[in-house]
Amino acid sequence: MAFFPFSKRKQFFSNDEQERIVSAIRNAEQQTSGEIRVYTESRCRFVDPLDRAAEIFWGLKMDLTKDRNGVLIYVAMKDHQFAILADQGIHEKVGQSFWNQEVAVMQKHFANAHPAEAIEAVVNDVGLALKTYFPYNRSSDKNELPDDMVFGS
Repeated sequence: MAFFPFSKRKQFFSNDEQERIVSAIRNAEQQTSGEIRVYTESRCRFVDPLDRAAEIFWGLKMDLTKDRNGVLIYVAMKDHQFAILADQGIHEKVGQSFWNQEVAVMQKHFANAHPAEAIEAVVNDVGLALKTYFPYNRSSDKNELPDDMVFGS
């Protein structure tokens, strides 16, 4: 089993930025049965960001959602590397071009030195996609995964 150094340190964002991102996650998830997680770390060395995202996705048990509709937004802050990994249920609905477009959104915001806005924008877009295909059902929906951001080393 791989080693996952997870923590809740606020090293990459101000309190306000972190609160805005978590609020965006919560707002998105109030409209869908889907689950969104954000994982940030300093660097993504010696591995493709999508491979690293997959490692984290399984480490966070995001593949265990009932409808297979979990989405991980992965960011290596200092390397400006990004990946979005979606479980089978939502990936089959939106296709790879959607995820590529969202990574491009992140690249644009990072180029302008706005990482919190990048993540917030992508969370909002992913939330809309999840709402379209996995709308919230008051009688059966439950929050299957924590909404907090996860910070690596």
